Amino acid sequence: MAVLITDSCICCSACIDECPVEAIVDEMDNPTGIEIYYVYGNKCVECVEHNDEPACATACPTEGCIVWDEVGDSPKHREDITEEDRKNHKPVIE
Repeated sequence: MAVLITDSCICCSACIDECPVEAIVDEMDNPTGIEIYYVYGNKCVECVEHNDEPACATACPTEGCIVWDEVGDSPKHREDITEEDRKNHKPVIE
């Protein structure tokens, strides 16, 4: 993983439109069956080399909806985010 969308997601599509690598799918394509948007961790690059911060979180109107998650198979990730922030699912934008 890289970033994670929490269950406070209102399915507004703002994040999908902003993702430069098309790592986010809507609730209909969420492989977990949960009715919220989903980030494919193996595709998410946390907008490294694209934006100053993850564009999905910047576009999201729901406070704290998008949080940091473990790096996992992510092709790129932000080096300045601590393991503790990731472990505790700290919101990307506060």
